[in-house]
Amino acid sequence: MSVSFGGFNSNTATFKTAADLENGCPVKISESNTVEACANGEAFCGIAAGSDNGYASVQLIGAVTAVYSGSAPAVGYSKLASDGAGVKASDSGREYLVLAVDEAASTVTFLM
Repeated sequence: MSVSFGGFNSNTATFKTAADLENGCPVKISESNTVEACANGEAFCGIAAGSDNGYASVQLIGAVTAVYSGSAPAVGYSKLASDGAGVKASDSGREYLVLAVDEAASTVTFLM
């Protein structure tokens, strides 16, 4: 047996989007029923799980692994914000439960 958080309580919703989003990109609500990529330092509501033809699947709940930049987030409850492409540790971000940090791969696994 090994540790796995994949699929834990994973829930996604489909939104409109003006531009295709990269998988793993933090997103925010930009207008009714619509998401867009977050800018550096912004709080995010979910992580893009895929997009095509003006629609995006966004993970809103559950365990997610994202690329981080800057200092490694601390495990436990830590504040995270968008870095424009992935996430970063941030004093002004929202608090998430960080389950694992892989410094070699620069990824963080946390609960949305």
